[in-house]
Amino acid sequence: MELSIALLNFVYAIFGALMTLVFMMIGYRIFDKITPFDTSRQLSEKNIAVGIVVGSIFIGLGIAIGLVIGMGLN
Repeated sequence: MELSIALLNFVYAIFGALMTLVFMMIGYRIFDKITPFDTSRQLSEKNIAVGIVVGSIFIGLGIAIGLVIGMGLN
C-alpha cells in the first residue's frame, strides 16, 4: 500500500517537473518576443546583464509554476 502511494507521488513529481520546464520555455519565448533585442544573440555574446535577467525569470517562473503545479497535483 505504501509503495503505491510513494510511486504515485514520484509520478506526480516527474509530471510536475516536466510541466514546469515546458512553462519555463514558454515564458522565455514570451520574454524574447516582448524585448526589442534578440535574447539568444545577446546571451551568445556573453551579455551578463541579459544573463542575469533571464536567470531571474527562470527562477521566478520555476518557483511560481512549480508551486502551482505541486499544489494542484496533491
